Amino acid sequence: MGSRFDTIFRVSIILKGLDAVAEIIGGALLLFITPSDITHFVGWLTRSELAEDPHDYIATLLNHSAHHLAASSTLFGAIYLLSHGVIKLFAIINVLRDKYWAYPVLIIVLIGFVVYQVIDIITKHSITMSLLTIFDIFIIIMTWLEWEKKRKHHIEAVNKD
Repeated sequence: MGSRFDTIFRVSIILKGLDAVAEIIGGALLLFITPSDITHFVGWLTRSELAEDPHDYIATLLNHSAHHLAASSTLFGAIYLLSHGVIKLFAIINVLRDKYWAYPVLIIVLIGFVVYQVIDIITKHSITMSLLTIFDIFIIIMTWLEWEKKRKHHIEAVNKD
């Protein structure tokens, strides 16, 4: 596993970091946006599509979901996204800084999120969540392989001394 693996690993971790930043931004926005604001925005966003096709599946689903938002669910979403994003970003930054301890931390954090996501997938059948979970599993595997490589180098360095 040479430089191609290293490049794939680094790009994957950076993408996961961008995902974490997006979660933080989304969570922060949910703290200040009311369910009514979301309903109005989704209505504006889907208006032309529903004018063309009143039975458009995605536009109808978005509108239905927006109308059923409650203040408690937006608060839960904000807390979930903020905590999820901050924890992931912390671990990812430290992996990118090549902190040895951060590799197992990132693996454990992502495994915890994958367990939650799988439960969510089973109950809600979300294709988007399924794709994100597959990406998280890929990141776990890549992080494990990178950590193993670092462990071997660490052991070799200790044995030389």
